[in-house]
Amino acid sequence: MIAWIIAAEIAFWIVILFGLVARYILKKPKLSFFLFSLTLVIDSLLILLTAIDLKAGTPASISHGIAAIYIGVSIAYGKTMISWADEQFQRWFLKTGDKKVRLTGSAKGKHEIKMLIRHVVAFLIGTGLLSITALYIGSQSDTSSLFQVMKVWGIVLTIDAIISISYVIFPSQK
Repeated sequence: MIAWIIAAEIAFWIVILFGLVARYILKKPKLSFFLFSLTLVIDSLLILLTAIDLKAGTPASISHGIAAIYIGVSIAYGKTMISWADEQFQRWFLKTGDKKVRLTGSAKGKHEIKMLIRHVVAFLIGTGLLSITALYIGSQSDTSSLFQVMKVWGIVLTIDAIISISYVIFPSQK
């Protein structure tokens, strides 16, 4: 299962890289869009492989929970990750693009809250998938590891929320 998650992550970044090459080097925007769209296919395949693995009788494990986290994060942060990769590609390979601006003050607080909202969306997607998975396998298998993943992720989300909100309450100085 972990191998599938690693393969999905590698495939995600390869598809992004090829999409950027298609966009900037080959000047093929439609091909670029198609390649970026493949990230959704990668997520769908990971969901399918996870379901097949569980249906085959594999006991639910933390790695199944990590797959749900990966999918939630990929969906919630996908556009942001592609934008980040796009900026880096322009800066590193094309020697263009804007200089990285370090956010401070209320701008940093707004950015942190936007990222927190994405984290909440990722959490809702991931825990939704974990809940559906627990229902899917029912009483056939012990699903406590899936709920353990949800608890740990909930703690991580709470810490992220405290840190993100602190940037609003105590804005950094310029």
